[in-house]
Amino acid sequence: MEIKYNSEGLIPAIIQDTTTKTVLMLGYMNAEALSKTLETNKVTFFSRSKQRLWTKGEESGHFLTLNSIKNDCDNDSLLIQATPEGPTCHKGTDSCWGESKVETYGFLSQLESIITDRKENANSQTSYVSELFEKGINKIAQKVGEEAVEVVIEAKDDNDDLFLNESADLLFHYLILLQAKGFKLESVVEVLKSRH
Repeated sequence: MEIKYNSEGLIPAIIQDTTTKTVLMLGYMNAEALSKTLETNKVTFFSRSKQRLWTKGEESGHFLTLNSIKNDCDNDSLLIQATPEGPTCHKGTDSCWGESKVETYGFLSQLESIITDRKENANSQTSYVSELFEKGINKIAQKVGEEAVEVVIEAKDDNDDLFLNESADLLFHYLILLQAKGFKLESVVEVLKSRH
């Protein structure tokens, strides 16, 4: 890996949670810190204030276990993906920007938030989701079953548009069913991870 250290022999290292993709902190590395990180799999920095190597977690026990290192297009900064063992910030928060390490699933997480809002602020006159929640778990489960059958039917045909639309309907109604049962997508992902 080609690395362009600055005039002080340092390179900025952005630390990102491997799972949640949350940016945890920014530190600086010199060649020795990078070498030690690769050797120990514990993220190690060069402390500019203490003028020495510093392994994150050496005092707190909140290590950052290395998963990958990439350099940027100019080779003058690093992106390090790591698994944190406890809070990353010295102030006790998950990140140095006060953000929590919450796993998100892009648009699906946004859709879950909308479903939650429609569940908690029900207005069945204007919201299909609110109407389903008002009708109860049996109706929601029935819709998931109907959509699943339609996915199977379309899977056997050659119309990809219909198959994808029915798949979207199934996923949408499944997200509603999860919340009706008191769960979110994260709960299912945890089960899948445990099986992996």
